Amino acid sequence: MANVSHTRGDIASHPDVSEMQARYARMLGGRDVALVDGPVFLLGLYCAVSPWILHYTTSQPALVPHNLIIGIAIGLLALGFTRAPDRMYGLSWAMSALGVWMIVSPWIVGDNPDKGVILNNVIIGGLAVLFGIVCAATAARSTPKP
Repeated sequence: MANVSHTRGDIASHPDVSEMQARYARMLGGRDVALVDGPVFLLGLYCAVSPWILHYTTSQPALVPHNLIIGIAIGLLALGFTRAPDRMYGLSWAMSALGVWMIVSPWIVGDNPDKGVILNNVIIGGLAVLFGIVCAATAARSTPKP
């Protein structure tokens, strides 16, 4: 029977350590995946379900499909950032634009929105703008300079 009780040495002594480090760096694209993509996805999920959480499906019926569609769009951007970061981080500014739209949408799409609806959309929009700027900064930092 194999002796598994001993502790293994540091991975630095592994013969393929440099190749593993290079592959890991390529996979991450020079950015921290969990730092941005997870919160962006959760923001999109919350945006999509917020009309039901805050119970304004009857008082603001036009904002229900609006928030659902914008939330799905933010969530899809987050999944794209995770799946294909090299191609998708060019759309970081689109997320900021969605955030700005979320901030003004209660007055444009809604019908005499109350304080809770306004606050909800302004917070979602502000976070989307912030996350879009962080994603754009991450993309700019990880883009190779010629």
